[in-house]
Amino acid sequence: IPESGHKYYLQFTTEDYKSRENVGSCLATVLYPKTKSPPAVNIKCTYTKDQKQIQEEDNRVYQKIRDQTKPIIGNNIPDSYGNIEPALEPVWALAVAGSSYIMWEKSMENLGYFMAQVKSVKQWIRKDDFIEFDYTVLLHEIPTQEIISCHMRLTWLPGHPLKVKYFCASENQGLEYGSGMESGSAAGILHERGANF
Repeated sequence: IPESGHKYYLQFTTEDYKSRENVGSCLATVLYPKTKSPPAVNIKCTYTKDQKQIQEEDNRVYQKIRDQTKPIIGNNIPDSYGNIEPALEPVWALAVAGSSYIMWEKSMENLGYFMAQVKSVKQWIRKDDFIEFDYTVLLHEIPTQEIISCHMRLTWLPGHPLKVKYFCASENQGLEYGSGMESGSAAGILHERGANF
């Protein structure tokens, strides 16, 4: 689209993060605008995995975190050998979900990201039922091979959107700020503009 940018039509399957089983198929259009704004995504998915089962799995992850007697603190997840302590797997899964929002917002037509590592994580104790974590995540930028450090504040309760606020720093770009709200599980992405921390 000459005045807007390049538009792509995609068909792909989605998989369960842990089991790697196919959980659905999606059709999407992605418009990369000529401006430096995030891509405009329109997506429709059909799921082979039962939504009730997805909700039950979310509740299990949530309960594992809530059952901890002390705030969760961790560093270097996975470690240099690629291992993740079983007790930290739910924290890692939340980091993957939260950082996907950052990666989506920062991606451009010729620039993409992968989450390389959770450098640090700290749980905040709340008086309500939500769980909240501060993360420092390292994103691997493709094709530059640069590693970008992002601080991410994540808040979640099953059945509610995953709320993400973040700022990122890189050698070339200085600080970048953003905030958003992403739904938990496979229910789609919502946006929220607002104050950063």
